[in-house]
Formats: sequence, C-alpha cells, structure tokens
Amino acid sequence: MVSSHSAATARPQQVSLRRRGPVLERAILDAALEQLSTVGWNGLTMEGVAAAAQTGKAAVYRRWPSKEDLVVEALRDGLPAMEEPPDLGSVRADLYELCAAIREGMYSRTGAALRAVLHECDGSSAERFHELIISSVIEPSTRLFGEVVRRGIARGEVRSDAADAMVYDVIPALMMYRTKVCASDWADVEIAEVIDKVMMPLLRLPSG
Repeated sequence: MVSSHSAATARPQQVSLRRRGPVLERAILDAALEQLSTVGWNGLTMEGVAAAAQTGKAAVYRRWPSKEDLVVEALRDGLPAMEEPPDLGSVRADLYELCAAIREGMYSRTGAALRAVLHECDGSSAERFHELIISSVIEPSTRLFGEVVRRGIARGEVRSDAADAMVYDVIPALMMYRTKVCASDWADVEIAEVIDKVMMPLLRLPSG
C-alpha cells in the first residue's frame, strides 16, 4: 500500500504559469512582434497573439481593444531608440555608420514587423500608424542625418546650404525603396555606393 505522502511525492509538482501585470503585457507585446515578423499584418490575429503568449484572448482584449491598438504599442515599445549619431571625424564615415545602424534596425524583429505593417495594411489602418512612424522613425532619422550634415559643414567638408530636410530624406527614401521594391538586403557595398555616388556629390563643396 502506497502512503498518501508517497503518492503525493510521486505526482509531478504542478507549476503555475499564470502571469499578471507587466510580465504578461511583455509576453503579449513580444508575441505580437513575433507574429508580425513571421505571418505579417494580414496573418496576425488577436487569438494567434494570445496563443503565442500562452494566455487567453480576453487578457489581450482587456488591454488593447483592437489589433491596431496592440500593434501600435508593440512597435513603439520595440523600436530602437536612435539618440546620438556617430562622430568619426568625417561626414562619409559618419554617414556609413549611421546607414549601417539603420540597416540593423530595419532587419531586426521590430523592423520586420514595421515593414509588414507598411507593406500590407490598408489606408484606413495605416492612418493609425502615421503618428508612430513620424515620431519614432522619420523625426529621429531626420535629426541624426541633420546632425551629421551640420558637423560636416562645421568641419568645412559640406556646402553650407546642404542643411535641408529634403537632403536628409535621400538616404532613408532610397533604403526604403530598394528594400521594398528591389528586395535589397543592403550589403556593405550598397551602403558605400549610395554614400559615394549619391550623398557625397550632393553634399560636396563646389569646386574652384
């Protein structure tokens, strides 16, 4: 006869996986980014996110009433902060390092998730992401490229009228176009070519 103590010992101990508060929210946001980067915007569902986060869909809907609400917060939370541009002593070297950092962000899990949203969601859904894209992508990249150009002007490398928002848009626009339309993965040589064939002639001081 097995004692009740022995039987209790023989049974595997049950460990609760129930999570609450910030721990659960972190799991849901991580699951949303993973789903976006693998199945895309159109394939993402609140039920799929809940399953990946090992929680019930009610827990997701309590925090985020819609798919758009969830994705906006997941992207905002996951996008890397771009705080300071490189300062390597020359505008070319700074542009190269900045482009490499942007490439790393574009091909991160959050970058893949953002590209899925930009490529797949319809016009009405895209409006929900406009503020996020402005505040977390466009404004930081404009500020960083602007600082690199202004340092180049101060060093006498760059023409004085190059400090212009249109100039700052050139590399991000090219990177997005070639990634989306041309399926470029932005090898080091491509970054160098964009800087040497496009940006440096655009920024260069007039000869003579």
